[in-house]
Amino acid sequence: ELRHRASPWQRNLGYPLAMLGLLALTGISILIVSFHVLELLLDDAAMPRGIQDASLGQVSFSILGSFGAALQVVLIFYLMLSSVVGFYSSPLFTRLLPARRDTPLTKIIGNCVSLLVLSSALPVFSRTLGITRFDLLGDFGRFDWLGNFYLVFLYNMGFAGLTTLCLVKRVSWGAQAELLRACGED
Repeated sequence: ELRHRASPWQRNLGYPLAMLGLLALTGISILIVSFHVLELLLDDAAMPRGIQDASLGQVSFSILGSFGAALQVVLIFYLMLSSVVGFYSSPLFTRLLPARRDTPLTKIIGNCVSLLVLSSALPVFSRTLGITRFDLLGDFGRFDWLGNFYLVFLYNMGFAGLTTLCLVKRVSWGAQAELLRACGED
């Protein structure tokens, strides 16, 4: 219903640009995580442990400078939004989704707890994937399991593999369906 009420500009320009933006952010995330996997294999310094000697403002946390730092911020916000959307899209938590003007207090508390857990996991998530090396005030780099190579490596490989699989599934199966529909087959 929303698609039918959308203006032609929105349908023909807005939606395709938003889709290309999402595809680009997903592709950049996969590329950064893939480079981090290669870094993990070649260098022990790529492990997401805390930075002891570098203080804020003296060392750049991005190879690309200011552009890289801005890209990291955009990717972290993208990962935050995609994790919230994925959380509420999972079959187990669809009942937790608030309804307008009809949300009981227990459901509001459940949403607050869920969003708090997701936002608390975001710094560790982004450090483990190698998206940023910034050591937040919470000193998340001092967790012992962040020094376990196999766990960090499998986490990165799982993220890269599953995200690539999801991307290929969405893009290629959608294109295949359109081609079959254009050929007149069901």
